[in-house]
Amino acid sequence: MKKDALNAMPAVIQNVKTMKKILYVVLDGLGDLPVKELGNKTPLEAAVTTNLDQLAQSGKTGIVYPVAKGIAPESDIAVISLLGYDAHKYYTGRGPLESFAEGLKVNDGDVAFRVNFATVAQDGKKIIDRRVGRNLTTEEATALSKEINSKVTLSNGTFEFKNTIGHRGILVIRGMRSKLSGWITNTDPAYDREGVFGVAKEKFENLVAVSQAMPGYENSAEAKEAAALLNEFTQKSNQVLNEAAINKKRVSEKKMPGNVILSRDAGDHLPKFPDITSLFNMKFGSFVQMPVEKGIALLTGMDIIDIPSSTGHLDVDYPVWAKIALDSLKTFDGIYVHIKGPDEPAHDGDFKLKKEIIEAIDKYFFANILPKLDIDNTIVAVTADHSTVCAIKAHSADPVPLLVAGGKIKPDGTKSYSENAAKLGSIGEIKGMDIMPLLVKFAKE
Repeated sequence: MKKDALNAMPAVIQNVKTMKKILYVVLDGLGDLPVKELGNKTPLEAAVTTNLDQLAQSGKTGIVYPVAKGIAPESDIAVISLLGYDAHKYYTGRGPLESFAEGLKVNDGDVAFRVNFATVAQDGKKIIDRRVGRNLTTEEATALSKEINSKVTLSNGTFEFKNTIGHRGILVIRGMRSKLSGWITNTDPAYDREGVFGVAKEKFENLVAVSQAMPGYENSAEAKEAAALLNEFTQKSNQVLNEAAINKKRVSEKKMPGNVILSRDAGDHLPKFPDITSLFNMKFGSFVQMPVEKGIALLTGMDIIDIPSSTGHLDVDYPVWAKIALDSLKTFDGIYVHIKGPDEPAHDGDFKLKKEIIEAIDKYFFANILPKLDIDNTIVAVTADHSTVCAIKAHSADPVPLLVAGGKIKPDGTKSYSENAAKLGSIGEIKGMDIMPLLVKFAKE
């Protein structure tokens, strides 16, 4: 090789731009409204979040409507949007997503549901607790699932039932005579349907609802048959669960029985997402805790990064997750991390615990990532899939904060990571599906 050519090589190499990595963290249910007992601050504003605040100070912030203004989204449509997809175009119901993630087959014309074990009075109608007091163990739920699968039969259909985590589960119903339609209402009264979207209600009557064909589908034989089969399943599984040994043991221990199944978010086929690698020319890994996020990740073409089961001790779990995140960035162009933490206490109205969990995420997750992260060659984004407001114990349509830092991003003067501070950020107001294109743009700079 000639000497002149050798001398020219460094300049050529310097002109080659390398894509930066993306670390995209979604904190489930992070957003909230001011709480009087917290000095009229939100749990995030009241929390000590030294690492998130420093990250916000080094970057830009804004606020996000995860799906669109006026929509109080469930996690599924929010996550679809946050990954850059139009949920209105691709979403087919939460049931198919979770069922797919848990290995249950969903053929076109099968109806899949997200379900909860719940506690109902002896009349089989009045709901005492929608989540069995949040203390039904996965082992207990597994035993109850076996009871349902072995003892419940449907007159004109078959089903597969599977518990997932704690009180949660999935149900797939298949018609014997024809395909079924997912255009039916929920038996879970806490959730409504606006078109194909599941929407949390702020107020509802605490009674097991009777499923029926949705408006516009009253004359659909497939929808009427699906509703009838779901109502039959609900009634018969309630009878079986009332007699289950596990529930009798729980009652003897002064615990609530998991004696009814509440179903919601029906869908009769899987969504068909464009592959995320082809959309953004980046290979993504995903580590998530809940089946719905796993289903979305798989269907969008992300690789699943395995994480250990939660120990229940955040000071143990979060440092491990931080190490996995750092290691995974060596393998993938970007990773999507979904942390459930803040959402559950907010659903219980426990603003103190929500604040403590936010602090734990900062202290044990971000504190173990940021010092070891090559921030000059990484774009870090932190946001939420929705606001879960402690005062109403439900998701709301309120926007969530977004921070983006790293790479060549210049600070915009933001002082902290919070709902109010983000309203003043230079990113302004955007929708969830605008985030991924923004992050890829920054990664290319």
